[in-house]
Amino acid sequence: MASDSSNIFKILTIGESEVGKTSILRRFVENKFLKNHLATIGIDYRTKTMNVYGRDIKLKIWDTAGQERYHNITNHIFKGADGIVLVFDVTQESSFIKIHDWIEQIKSNISQEEISLILLGNKCDIEERMVSKERGKEMADGLKVNYYETSALNGTGIYEAFEELAKLIVKKKAILNGEGRTISLATENSKKKKKGCCW
Repeated sequence: MASDSSNIFKILTIGESEVGKTSILRRFVENKFLKNHLATIGIDYRTKTMNVYGRDIKLKIWDTAGQERYHNITNHIFKGADGIVLVFDVTQESSFIKIHDWIEQIKSNISQEEISLILLGNKCDIEERMVSKERGKEMADGLKVNYYETSALNGTGIYEAFEELAKLIVKKKAILNGEGRTISLATENSKKKKKGCCW
């Protein structure tokens, strides 16, 4: 099953530099945290296998550089993406404000009907924060996407966020391929109010 391309999904992590995208990815894939690491240059990716609705899937997660000078590389890798993890730093107001710019870039590169997206407010373990949980949730509600507060330092919310994104992708792909009845949607997540997408 691992070799079946229909079970391999491409996910992009997007956000400003130093919001913790690399640390989130390392925590999710390796369950590790490195206090000091080099900034991502261009793009890098890692893989993680999960079981979703009784189906083994492989996530190929691309870690994109947030610096403005690398945005052209980011544009190139939108092709074929199934999901996006959009990240801001709750201690950095500017990274929160920039989410709107990233949304516009996403919209200009990929159809919202083809992509699933979640919003993460990272570094929630730090008490001195500039963006409240309420503001993060308000932005996510406006975009009609799910919001998670995460900490790469202690792992808070990270696995749950990627699991939710994986489920969103599998459900969307099943619906687009006319396979909606082949997966059980009688889960905790499917009982939530179904959200549209306006981002």
